[in-house]
Amino acid sequence: MKAAPRFLSAVSAAALAIAPAVGGAVAVSVLTTASAQAAVVTSISVRGNQRVSEQTIADFVGYRSGRNYSGSDINDAVRALFRSGLFANAAVVTSGSTLVVTVEEYATVNQVLFQGNRRLDDDRLRNVVELTPRSRFEQAILDADVEAIVEAYSRTGRSDVTVNASVVDLGENRVNVIFQILEGDRTKIARINFTGNNAFGDRRLQAVISTKASNPLSWLTRNDVYDDQRLAADEEALRRFYFNRGYADFRIISSSAEVDPSTGNIVINIEVDEGDRYTFGNIEIDSTVTGADTNALARTISTRSGSVYSAREVEDTLISMSERLAGAGFPFAEVTPVGNRNFDNRTIDVTYIVDQGQRAFIERIEIVGNTRTRDYVIRREFDVSEGDAFNQVLIRRAQRRLEALDFFSTVRISTRPGSSPDRVIVVVQVEDKSTGEFGAGVGYATGGENEGVNLEGSISERNFLGRGQAIRIGIGGSTSSRTYNLSFTEPYFLGYRVAATFGLYQNRNDLGDYERTSTGGTVSFGLPLTDDLTANVGYNYQRDVYSADGTDCTDLPGDPDANCGAPAFVQGRIVSGQARIKSSVIYGLVYNTIEDRNDPRDGLFMRVNQEVAGLGGDARFIRTTADASYYMTLAEDAELIGLLRGGAGNVTGLGQSVEGFDQFEMSPRRLRGFAFNGIGPRDAAGNFIGGKTYFNATAELQFPLPALPRDLGFKGAVFADAATLFGSDVAGAQNTNLEWRASAGLSVIWQSPFAPLRFDYAWPLVKEPQDDEQRFNFSVSTAF
Repeated sequence: MKAAPRFLSAVSAAALAIAPAVGGAVAVSVLTTASAQAAVVTSISVRGNQRVSEQTIADFVGYRSGRNYSGSDINDAVRALFRSGLFANAAVVTSGSTLVVTVEEYATVNQVLFQGNRRLDDDRLRNVVELTPRSRFEQAILDADVEAIVEAYSRTGRSDVTVNASVVDLGENRVNVIFQILEGDRTKIARINFTGNNAFGDRRLQAVISTKASNPLSWLTRNDVYDDQRLAADEEALRRFYFNRGYADFRIISSSAEVDPSTGNIVINIEVDEGDRYTFGNIEIDSTVTGADTNALARTISTRSGSVYSAREVEDTLISMSERLAGAGFPFAEVTPVGNRNFDNRTIDVTYIVDQGQRAFIERIEIVGNTRTRDYVIRREFDVSEGDAFNQVLIRRAQRRLEALDFFSTVRISTRPGSSPDRVIVVVQVEDKSTGEFGAGVGYATGGENEGVNLEGSISERNFLGRGQAIRIGIGGSTSSRTYNLSFTEPYFLGYRVAATFGLYQNRNDLGDYERTSTGGTVSFGLPLTDDLTANVGYNYQRDVYSADGTDCTDLPGDPDANCGAPAFVQGRIVSGQARIKSSVIYGLVYNTIEDRNDPRDGLFMRVNQEVAGLGGDARFIRTTADASYYMTLAEDAELIGLLRGGAGNVTGLGQSVEGFDQFEMSPRRLRGFAFNGIGPRDAAGNFIGGKTYFNATAELQFPLPALPRDLGFKGAVFADAATLFGSDVAGAQNTNLEWRASAGLSVIWQSPFAPLRFDYAWPLVKEPQDDEQRFNFSVSTAF
């Protein structure tokens, strides 16, 4: 630590006390003496300098021959030397007519070396420490760097790391800094205990928080590392979980992390007080703003009498009301919810009080902490900017949007007074986190074009160059297929809140008797109409090339007995050798109220799309598809999740019959227990040719698997499927009538670190003789 200068009396002997170096390190202390009486100096003597020139030092102290130096002038000279940041110690005295300046320069760091580190490489540690080659050496900085290295290891689960720093004097005021690291063993979280929880069991609460107990897969996820900041975020997640489920009085009494002395592992204890569960009582609006339409405001209310109290619904109402008021010409109106608890019947009456708030404007928005993400990426998530009326509710909405980006580990928004009483400064504090991902997966598909062992690898970046853009490169393959794709997404196309995605792809599939290679490109635009509703429009160009897997197809049509096993319309395309072009426009709507797509529990997902082909190319059709998935929690504590899913599709030719290439296929995703294209219209040779219309429906119950830790990500399911595929414009088509098929079965679902995996075993219950069964199915899939 740099000591403050001490000024002695004029009669004291002048001296510069410099403590000896210990182990090559320079101990910093300062002792200066200033003459109390003025003296005229005609020369200057500089001592102790090695790299800084005498002239530079003379300029610092303001030396001029013939100048009259008083005690205060000498004190100012000493302060100037320290302010330069070049000297560890400095003293200025007068000796007769000579101004004597004695300095000790800071040592310069020659190299920063790390020894003993295996888990964190040198490049990562260099980003942690402040000392760098050619920087000045300070003991205080060295001590801080040691703590920074310890903290970096703690975040990887190695809290017992030991870091020793040494300084090697190389002469000429240069030093090497060496950090000797003993990494130690990885500290694991052995258990997470909850006390005081009655409404929800430990397993359910452990699913809410991001900190997990160690399990055999923790080396992949790294979520069993104790971090006090993560624990604080988990406490907030628990509060939101309870507040949104009626427990308005919920509070966390204590949370602690204790080290088990026998194992060295950490045990986390969280004590909660749930309180009573409330429902909404009377919902009212009390407005003092003249001209505000309370009937219009009432239509924005998300809270309903009799439903379970939810803080999220109250906040959604605040945002909707504030937007409605601002749009109606009341930008300074404030909406404040006032709750009145009725302890007898456990209800909360909510009154939304609308007042004309204080006129305040946003003076500026300050963004701090973003080392990678550009400022404009953060600013564009605000519906307000500098000079606009300040509205706290809209500020909270911006915070939710920033958190949803998943670019930051923390997002905090605060305010402070501006330059005048009606000015507010909004401070946005964020901490960037890693957004790049490398994915690799291995799976086995038992039906469809990708049957067999599937390998997939991808590199993606969700915040490319800190611009908020997303880029992904993926390669995959199996024994019968190869896939290549590249996509780029700009979430604010041309400065508007429109997500533009550009993609290129190629799929090569060996379909047994013939091969198909599809190469194409897409461009699509997504426009959010509300927080839950998005409109999409896009264009797709695809070029399909068919070739024979053998020689039979190439003998057609000269040999009427030849048959390569492909449908007739495919054989014709193989014989002609011509590529098939599809040029189409796709548009639709997506409605989604499900928060966690990887582990959905409640909410509705609906999608309606229409594809119109005929902008050049060979295809001429209009294809309409719709599907919906509704999740509901049937028993919160038991983690029983119900799922109802349904879908439908129809394709109709435009000025021509629908070709077999453009008809629907039937996959085990819609109907388990049957092979890929195991049901539906066929030609006279028994080849599947697709259908013009399909319907499908699913009912499913998901539940945790007993005796397995929740953190492993396994759960089971029982299901029942029903589907039909019918109608065809292909000449000679058979089995074209509407005939339902049905199945029931069991599933194991694994939210693996690589991708969601699903194992299904189904028994066909309603089937026809020509159908192809496939009872077991294993695939990589997503929720929708």
